[in-house]
Amino acid sequence: TITNDGATILKLLDVEHPAGRVLCDLAQLQDQEVGDGTTSVVIVASELLKRGNELVMQGIHPTSVINGYKVALKEAVRYIKKNLTIPLEKLERSNLIMAARTSMNSKLIG
Repeated sequence: TITNDGATILKLLDVEHPAGRVLCDLAQLQDQEVGDGTTSVVIVASELLKRGNELVMQGIHPTSVINGYKVALKEAVRYIKKNLTIPLEKLERSNLIMAARTSMNSKLIG
């Protein structure tokens, strides 16, 4: 199989490590729900696992790391909603069509 699709590549791997299996499952779920972004999900999740492990190795309790991630998630969502979203009413139809074409472009064949 020749592909650059992250979800396809991860499906073909026989991953035994529990954390690796979680990452493959995340990619598959991302592909099912959104249809794109699987590689990004794996990269971000891997980095979060890596950094979380570093904190645990420094003696921080895993529950504290998880609680920190939950606080960070809430703050990230708040920031995105406040600063990085545009109400649909403010967009012209041509902008919506361009966004749809761009998002579909990598998934359409022929």
